Amino acid sequence: MLRKKLTQGEFAVLVELNIPKGVDISELVTHVRHLKSRIDAVVIPDMDGGVMRMSALGGGAVIRREGFEPVIHIYGRDRNRMAIQGDVLAAQALGIQNLIVVQGDAMANSDHPAAKTVDDLNELDLLSMVQSLQKGVDLAGFDLKGKPAFFTGCQVQPIRDDKHLSEEYEKAKEKVAAGAQFIVVPPVFDIPAYTQILNKLKSLKVPVIATVFMLKNVGMARYISINDPGSGLSDELIGRIRKAKDREMECVHIAAEMIQSLKGVAQGVKISAVGWEDRLPAILDCAGL
Repeated sequence: MLRKKLTQGEFAVLVELNIPKGVDISELVTHVRHLKSRIDAVVIPDMDGGVMRMSALGGGAVIRREGFEPVIHIYGRDRNRMAIQGDVLAAQALGIQNLIVVQGDAMANSDHPAAKTVDDLNELDLLSMVQSLQKGVDLAGFDLKGKPAFFTGCQVQPIRDDKHLSEEYEKAKEKVAAGAQFIVVPPVFDIPAYTQILNKLKSLKVPVIATVFMLKNVGMARYISINDPGSGLSDELIGRIRKAKDREMECVHIAAEMIQSLKGVAQGVKISAVGWEDRLPAILDCAGL
């Protein structure tokens, strides 16, 4: 179990898989089957980027059916407190015991721009909600028939500088006090800078999981370096991809090197290869996992 591995201080490997915009789950199933016995859990985002897809609850049920341990996102952007509580209870009934409380992406680039934002509960509210449900009481104070049990994590936002790190640290501290049992950190391509961030958050005494994002090409790398100054994505790294004979394989190697470098710093990694999930086995191979 993911909970057991992280609480015992072992290194955990998670991968993030997007679920389909539709009901054809064949690609999702194919990708996850290629990871059999190589990973500890599969993270399923819920309509990230404001793009309508099958719900994370449905995706998590598919992953569970395939014999993997799912970790699903929960957030307040699209659902009110009644709907979220219902989904969380359904998750438990479906064998999904791992949650990550996240801040829903802004709807600015949503494929449903007319959709109304709900935001009934924020991240701290959601963590408190999970704690209440585990005590057998809903948010209206009514007793539940049976108490769920979850392993619940939180995320921090991309960190721009030292001042922002201090702000995110304080927010993470509040989330841990509200019930977060692990922390997932956004990707940073500068290992010394990432080490500083991870060590700061590790002082909160919960497992910290680093995100390894697989670059796809020079264009993507340039976009990230310009638009996310906290990513630490250097011109040197961009040049390395540009000069490579096989640019795709170079991106695989970069992701694998990141994993290897982070093994002694973070307690786990979440590998994200948005759109290139078929390269995940190659990343694991190169990383020796």
